[in-house]
Amino acid sequence: MVSIILLLLHSVSAATPSQWRNRAIYQVITDRFARTDGSTSATCNTGDRVYCGGTWKGIIQHLDYIKGMGFDAVWISPITFQLQGKTMWGESYAGYWQQDLYRLNGNFGTAADLKALSAALHAQGMYLMVDIVVNHNAWNGPPSAVNYTTFNPFNNPSNYHPFCEIDYSNTTSAQVCWLGDTNVPLPDLKTESPTVASTYQTWISQLMSNYSIDGLRLDTVLNVDPSFWPAFSRAAGSPYLVGEVYTGNTSTACAYQQSSSSSPILPGILNYPLYFPLSAAFASPSGNMTALAARIAEIHNACADTSLLAPFSENADVPRFASLTGDLVAAQNVLAFTLLADGVPVVYQGQEQHYSSVGGSGDPWNREALWFSGYQTQVPLYGLTKILLGLRKWAGGLDQGYWGYGMWAIYSDARTVVVRKGYPGRQVLAVLTNAGSQAPAHAVQLGADKTAATKGQVWMDVLGCGTVVADSNGGLNVTIPGGWPRVLFPQAALKGSGFCGQ
Repeated sequence: MVSIILLLLHSVSAATPSQWRNRAIYQVITDRFARTDGSTSATCNTGDRVYCGGTWKGIIQHLDYIKGMGFDAVWISPITFQLQGKTMWGESYAGYWQQDLYRLNGNFGTAADLKALSAALHAQGMYLMVDIVVNHNAWNGPPSAVNYTTFNPFNNPSNYHPFCEIDYSNTTSAQVCWLGDTNVPLPDLKTESPTVASTYQTWISQLMSNYSIDGLRLDTVLNVDPSFWPAFSRAAGSPYLVGEVYTGNTSTACAYQQSSSSSPILPGILNYPLYFPLSAAFASPSGNMTALAARIAEIHNACADTSLLAPFSENADVPRFASLTGDLVAAQNVLAFTLLADGVPVVYQGQEQHYSSVGGSGDPWNREALWFSGYQTQVPLYGLTKILLGLRKWAGGLDQGYWGYGMWAIYSDARTVVVRKGYPGRQVLAVLTNAGSQAPAHAVQLGADKTAATKGQVWMDVLGCGTVVADSNGGLNVTIPGGWPRVLFPQAALKGSGFCGQ
């Protein structure tokens, strides 16, 4: 009877993967998004790697900023209690140096604050995604000196693999050896152990219920025994799980979406196989657009469900796009691709402000405090995001099949890629280029066999509000002015949308 009561107390009712398909995610580094006091000038030297004061209350105060772009899901940093004090690599402000599953990170707020954030999101029709770490705990000092009694609930050395350095060319090594280094080692949990697995299942069931969490981002998936995930997912209520499968290898990444017994290992993954050719294609006028087009097809062939992938062009582990090229027009093109791609798009805080990782290109320089931007809404990438997420929702509202209809590259050349998503008569056609803001205008001729356009059909560019009329054969001649992206939609299908006065 007691076990039944506990089960009822911790019943989980998370959002299903299918309920996430039409969502768009805004990724927040909790410590760097907004402070409780509302300050937009509080000191935060990114290179110091220390806590800067961002909180869950701060996020609540700026939900309108996030929702104003069209996002309806927020991914926050890990919430658990962290390694305390300063290490050789700074403090654990990002949340990946866990020590206690059953305590919250007090730097971000209280349990009441986290519940309030969840409630505030749900009141606005938005979902809460929480980042979690199951692979490891963290220790400040040499691996030989780890005091396992400081960890909760895994406080016995028998719960961990013995220390070894990872050989990334060996799958077993990646799953049993330790991340981190000899300064801040990350003791690797035996996730294949029934004891460890069942403890995690109890914990995640309680966490999802206690804070009304809708989905989870899973850290370091490649370092965890794959058999761990299906039962963990069921304990969590079978929500949308998006795993960090950090590899550009399409086969390796997509294998996590393939069936393991009767269900996939994971419903969703961060689309790293797309990220690498996407970033390279748009970062320079010499980027390889043909390789990007080929990768789109490769992912369609390898992944079980592209509508549950999570495309991105920035996150807290990769360089800011603006650190690769400062060209704002290039940034508009890569962001447009991200927002219109298959799956549940993710935009990382600061991308909409064209943050550029001043001081370096990756961690920690890509983890700047957003309050320095003043949360401006009258900036180009904020406006672009608002338009394209609006178009995405409009297209999906016209036809629910839109979410499962794959985005395909229908044309590519040395500086251009054209992608199409949706059924004829209500499909999005994006003409994107890496030519840059200094490029002269150039035209792309697209046949009706590629676009499914009909004679005389009028297409509206939702970004510039110009039109393109199909010729007598149904072909479209699209001019790209000065490297700007063009995103076309049949004008007749825009009536009532509010786009460009329709």
